[in-house]
This record gives sequence, C-alpha cells and structure tokens, in this order.
Amino acid sequence: MECLKLSAAMAAASLVSSLSATSVAAQSSAAPPVLTVDPRTNGVLPANTEIALAMDDELTTKAGKLKIGQKFGLSVAKDVRVGDYIIIPRGTPAIGEIIFLTGKAAFGKSGKMEVALRYVDLNGRHIPLIGTYRQEGEGNSVATAAGVAAVGVFAGVITGRSAVIPKGRMLTAYLRESLPVAFPAKAAMPANP
Repeated sequence: MECLKLSAAMAAASLVSSLSATSVAAQSSAAPPVLTVDPRTNGVLPANTEIALAMDDELTTKAGKLKIGQKFGLSVAKDVRVGDYIIIPRGTPAIGEIIFLTGKAAFGKSGKMEVALRYVDLNGRHIPLIGTYRQEGEGNSVATAAGVAAVGVFAGVITGRSAVIPKGRMLTAYLRESLPVAFPAKAAMPANP
C-alpha cells in the first residue's frame, strides 16, 4: 500500500515538473500567465473538464486506407484554464484512434467510422481523455429503392457515400481523471477551478 502511495506521489511530482516546462516557455512570450511550480500551492483540474479539439487532417473511408487501431492527430483548440492560469495551452497536440470502420457498400449503404479521443500530449506527458465521435456517409437509400424497381438485381451497384471527418472539425473530449497542477506562490488559489 505504501508503494502505491509513493508511486502516486512520484507521478504527481513528475506531472508538475512536466507542466513547469510548459510554463517557462510560455511565459517568455506576451501570453497570459502560465502556471509555475511551487509545491506549497497545489491545485487540481477536475476530471470531466471539457477539452475542445480540432482535427489536424481529414479522415475518410473513401480510399480504404484507414484501419481500426490507426492513430490520428488533433490539436487543443482553446486554452484550458483555471482562473487566469493556462493549464493546457491551445495548440497542444492530442491523439485519437479509429475504433470502428466500414466502407461504403452496395444497395446504398454508407461508410461509417467511429473514433475515440485518447489523450493530450503535454510535453511528452499523456493526459488521458474520454470521448467518442461517430461519422456516417450519406446513404443512397432512395436511389437504391428506385434502382430496385427499375432494374431489379442491378440496383446492387448503387452505393452510399464515404464517411468523412474534415480537417478542422471541432470535437469535444473530457479529462478522464483529475490533473494535479501548481500555482505561483504569491497567487491566490482560484475559488472555483
């Protein structure tokens, strides 16, 4: 049990150390204040905090090149803050994964894909996320019905559309677990993080 407590404390210290590197780099520009490390003034960014993400590239079932388990890139779209302090800066990379996939098919069936939003990569530290998103291509069911009436079995050549998640599409994820943070020693702790 003591080993677990020690490991958790070491992990928290590692995260706080990782976060301080972001803080120092961000403070050198004219950006809003970013957190710095002071172990006497710790706080927490709560689990289920909303994180806005934007797709780095387009995903489509059209070419048949996507695979289940394939990773893809996203970026944090808005600074995640506690009070005036940036905890996760806008532009921080994030990773998603394809968890379900079908291509378009005969009889107007559309392509489908489902993606899971896995983590934010904050200076090499993976901050786990919760979130899934499902995209379906537009089906061609009306054309298929008309095709069946007109030409019988040849209606099978009418296909649906590919599923597409375009570059820049906004997706919402949530922190899987609470994230320990540190505030400057002279700063007042935010009342409601």
